[in-house]
Amino acid sequence: MSTPLFELRNLTKVYGGGLLSSRSQRALDDFSLTFLEETPKIITIAGESGSGKSTLANLALDFIHPTEGQILYKGKDLAKMSRRERFTFRREVQAIFQDPFGTYNPFYKVDAVFDTVIGKFKLTHSKAEATKQIHEALEVVGLRPNEILGKYPHQLSGGQRQRIMAARAFLLKPRIIVADEPVSMIDASLQVRILDIFRNLKESYGISFLYITHDLSTAYQISDEIYVLYSGSVMENGNVDHVIQNPQHPYTQLLVSSIPVPDPEIRWVSRSTSSAAEIAERPAGNGCKFYQRCPHAMDRCASTTPPAYQVAANQFAACYLYVDGDAKRTAPAHP
Repeated sequence: MSTPLFELRNLTKVYGGGLLSSRSQRALDDFSLTFLEETPKIITIAGESGSGKSTLANLALDFIHPTEGQILYKGKDLAKMSRRERFTFRREVQAIFQDPFGTYNPFYKVDAVFDTVIGKFKLTHSKAEATKQIHEALEVVGLRPNEILGKYPHQLSGGQRQRIMAARAFLLKPRIIVADEPVSMIDASLQVRILDIFRNLKESYGISFLYITHDLSTAYQISDEIYVLYSGSVMENGNVDHVIQNPQHPYTQLLVSSIPVPDPEIRWVSRSTSSAAEIAERPAGNGCKFYQRCPHAMDRCASTTPPAYQVAANQFAACYLYVDGDAKRTAPAHP
């Protein structure tokens, strides 16, 4: 069996709780994920604000360090890498962030984005070769170099700026791109184009993606697998078609039912969870983090964290509804 390309192993991130603060928060709790060398994938991390998505992205990019667990790239623990190994990691694991404008220095032309990368990683030895690589990267993401280069960020649209970020990442020939809410700040008409670029980079160039989003619609369009986070813990994960079309965890069912249907003749009915009064009566406990909001909460849910039960082929839900191995509650079809 080959060594995984990228592995997040039992990651936990706790903020606070030190000498300066008695309070602590578990932003991520015992999270594991693996990208294989031979199988490029788009794996989505989905959830509401505060679910731990951005913490996970920052851990994967080595911007912050885990409280517990390991991050391994090509079998090597990031915490034990040499300077040369870390340099390789920085080149081969790239990022695309949410804000397509805030990433740029408004006083420099967009050419500086590419020039900086080429200089830092010593990608070429001549100006001509650098120009060729920049043009190729722009064309891969559907941009015409003569319409982009020489302009300032404010002269370009949000979609163009985000595609430039994709071109910058592609310039380094990465193995993995961590895309943190990359289409949340651009028009819906442009989102499809960006997602198509991601899909092409995976299929044509073998680049895997860790796609971070709160939007299940975009996750469904491009993902191979999905992990649904709630308060730092995985509620459900597996094949994206299985999870979105037939969600098994009550939290995933809630998220899926909240997706509006693009048909004015169909009334949008969002499935509700327990009432506020019922939630107030339940102690938080040390068990399932969704316990206070869950319409199917049981006593055991408050005291013990449920493991991930297999509910279908390549689909797992951390819920005691499936303790006997049967999918006892299936989400009704979307209205």
